[in-house]
Amino acid sequence: MQLQVTNSPFNENQVELLNRLLPTLTETQQIWLGGYLSALSLQGNAAAVSTGTPLQAEGIAAVVSPAAQPQISREVTVLFGSQTGNCQRLASSLSRKLEEQGFQVTVSAMNGFKPNGLKKVENLLLLVSTHGEGEPPDNARAFHEFIYSKRAPQLDHLRYSVLALGDTSYEFFCQTGKDFDQRLAELGGRRLSPRVDCDLDYDEPVAEWFQQVISSLSGPQNAMAIAEEAVQAAEHAESPDSVYSRNHPFHAEVLENLNLNGRGSDRETRHLELSLDGSNLSFEPGDSLGVYPENHPQLVADIIAAMGWNSDESVPLNKKGEEGTLREALLRHYEITVLTKPLLEQAAQLSASAGLHALLAPDHQQELKSYIQGRDLLDLVQDFAPWEVPARSFVTILRKLPARLYSIASSYNANPDEVHFTVRAVRYESHGRDRYGVCSVHCAERVQPGDTLPIYIQNNPNFKLPANSEVPVIMIGPGTGVAPFRSFLEEREEQGASGRTWLFYGDRHFVTDFLYQTDWQRMLKDGVLNKLDVAFSRDTEEKVYVQHRILEQSRELYAWLQEGAHVYVCGDEKHMAHDVHSALVTVIQRESGLSPEEAAAYLEHMQQEQRYQRDVY
Repeated sequence: MQLQVTNSPFNENQVELLNRLLPTLTETQQIWLGGYLSALSLQGNAAAVSTGTPLQAEGIAAVVSPAAQPQISREVTVLFGSQTGNCQRLASSLSRKLEEQGFQVTVSAMNGFKPNGLKKVENLLLLVSTHGEGEPPDNARAFHEFIYSKRAPQLDHLRYSVLALGDTSYEFFCQTGKDFDQRLAELGGRRLSPRVDCDLDYDEPVAEWFQQVISSLSGPQNAMAIAEEAVQAAEHAESPDSVYSRNHPFHAEVLENLNLNGRGSDRETRHLELSLDGSNLSFEPGDSLGVYPENHPQLVADIIAAMGWNSDESVPLNKKGEEGTLREALLRHYEITVLTKPLLEQAAQLSASAGLHALLAPDHQQELKSYIQGRDLLDLVQDFAPWEVPARSFVTILRKLPARLYSIASSYNANPDEVHFTVRAVRYESHGRDRYGVCSVHCAERVQPGDTLPIYIQNNPNFKLPANSEVPVIMIGPGTGVAPFRSFLEEREEQGASGRTWLFYGDRHFVTDFLYQTDWQRMLKDGVLNKLDVAFSRDTEEKVYVQHRILEQSRELYAWLQEGAHVYVCGDEKHMAHDVHSALVTVIQRESGLSPEEAAAYLEHMQQEQRYQRDVY
């Protein structure tokens, strides 16, 4: 709300200063300033304000009585909900910086924190990603259910702030973070600073949120510098011995690029081996490889032609001010295959198209959702032509081309200075045009041995082999979801692990689609893999999937669970992961005599103990 000269006791200059200051204040700063002014009034020092005495921190401390200053607790609880590890790294980095400022910090995954403990928390910082279609990540699910239950306590004493990570290409962008923010407020909590929603390129908004919460907790001095240090520390937590990271990728030479599918298959799955020589990058089984791809050259050429631009024109490549040709920008730096609502809203500001503005009207949200699905930037510029906008202006509304994450399919100990990954080529027709998966088709069609790919390692602390190599391991990975289990088994072989291993694998056809078949056969022969169950859905009249094999092996699988086996699931989140989860609950219920609710709780307890881990997408 803006102050007006006509209804306030301030002159125009004072109103302008106040209107510039007030919107920047956090809730804590507003309370503090109110207490300061009240103290001045009580002490008869109002003249200090009217004569323009600077409100410097040292001077304020001298005139405000102890009773007038809000007592800010030095204890902070930092909770994270993370599927792939981003929120966990950021939470750890922020916690270390707060500790350096003298705060007593408790940092925990949400499933490692007793929800009733919220009654005792005064300062809560919550970092959470959104998984799938607006769902909490696995280690945030139970906490999310608790605060929406009748058992959730009133939190009138709580001050909190939420950092939400997400992807604007999904309909329910940052939904989990929005849920937590709203619910904590409903329970009486007060915001230390507003929630910040982050897209895939999150460094700047994360630094801003860090700065806001640090400033709210300890004052504005050096808060921005501390925040930027925290974000940089989180960035390099992946590979502390290497200079390469998500924002500074290593250009890895391609050693091998093989098609894993047999002749006659309607699928193309590539196995790529890259050299890490000279990078100092390393990884553990369960980690992911980030790959920065190139957009399809034909799509780039078609967009430039449709807009009437010059491909050699100089345009910004990023927010750092670096410049390059328009073709280079659209090929390697900006996303052009995905449409999002924020992108269309920005494009509308550059367009006089009545159709585009109508599509964004509040009562046309369903039409907007339908339009976005399966279309790309070429559709947008063709459907709402003509455009009279220079390329320099247009590229600034585009999102940075994000890296694609792939489960690493090799053990570093078994293959030093190499990293292997598996990618299935995505090709489909939509709205009268052929479409391509950006990274998958780049790898399948345009990457040859000797070329390089910009890559980085993303550690996944939530998908790790048990520390004790004697513990049995059950791995469930249909299709390309089997990739990390090649890494797991190579690692167990290097360790000489004695714990038994069991792999469930599925695809369409045994003859053409059995990925890494020779690896599994060798490992079975050598005793590295003790048990293999497969399901090939198109080889039988009735489709059979991995969840059916799980149910068929119900008794033995439950016996493994009772012996302490760890269960890992990797692959499709939308269907497979839910079906496998239901099958596991059924196995537990059937073999234990528990009720459905008790069987679900059994699996939930396994998840809390990190005996049930999922890497699903």
